[in-house]
Amino acid sequence: MIQKRIGQWAVMAVAVPLAAAGARRLSSTLEARRGPTGVSRLLTKGADLLRPQKAKRRRFF
Repeated sequence: MIQKRIGQWAVMAVAVPLAAAGARRLSSTLEARRGPTGVSRLLTKGADLLRPQKAKRRRFF
């Protein structure tokens, strides 16, 4: 059971930010080549949904 939680944490801590960064990079590459399209806007919105770029970081101290 603890291994499942560690696996979930690993996915949330590593895979989700990498997927958001990949989608954002792919979107900017597509926009550079072909201009703004529906696909590039969808990729950007998906990346913002996964990990907002301008999110405020919470400080605990």
